[in-house]
Amino acid sequence: MALPKDNRTVLIIGGGLAVVAAVAAALVFSGGRDRPTEAPPASQGGLTIDLAEAPTLEPARELRCFVDGQFVGLATLADCARRNGVATSALDVGLDATGALAAAPTAAFAPPPELPAEPTVEVASVDEGASPVESSRPTSAASSATACLRHTGSEWRAISNGMSLGACVQALYAGTCVRPGEAQYGRWGDTTLRLVPRRVEQSSDNSRFRTLAQQDRNCQFPELGR
Repeated sequence: MALPKDNRTVLIIGGGLAVVAAVAAALVFSGGRDRPTEAPPASQGGLTIDLAEAPTLEPARELRCFVDGQFVGLATLADCARRNGVATSALDVGLDATGALAAAPTAAFAPPPELPAEPTVEVASVDEGASPVESSRPTSAASSATACLRHTGSEWRAISNGMSLGACVQALYAGTCVRPGEAQYGRWGDTTLRLVPRRVEQSSDNSRFRTLAQQDRNCQFPELGR
């Protein structure tokens, strides 16, 4: 028996909607399976843990603890600080070479190197009113320009002369991050510079360091400019 024309139209529209619904459902269920899985931050390496951005590190959470440059096992942050004989604020926290969360005293693996030998130049002219001792005294070559130096691990190498402190820091460390316990050293004039996790420090006596500038998660120093 032939269907009325109106009924055939309804059936055609209904069938089309059913096909569209089936295709849409297939796309929804297959989309999650086809999407590539992004690797977790811990597997990507680098300093992905920043205590300044995540100050609520759980007290009971264990992390790899280093004492005197040696891995001593898993411990809470407070216990690791106790083993090192320092306050928790003196520990650097981040991902170590294995990709695991670790804590170590600042620059535990890299103590300050010996200071570079200061280059000197002899005075070319002699003041008639000066004594022979004063006229032969050498003068520092850095008196006319502030030198920026990098320590390579075995020696000091000059980067430039006449740079500002901020420019020297940028030339030495922009784009470079270090892991907990590690440090890189430089010199700006008579000031020792030290890159440690999340900051660069300065010292006038090559022993006691204080923060000069904070380093962001991209290993840059926004507050120093360019």
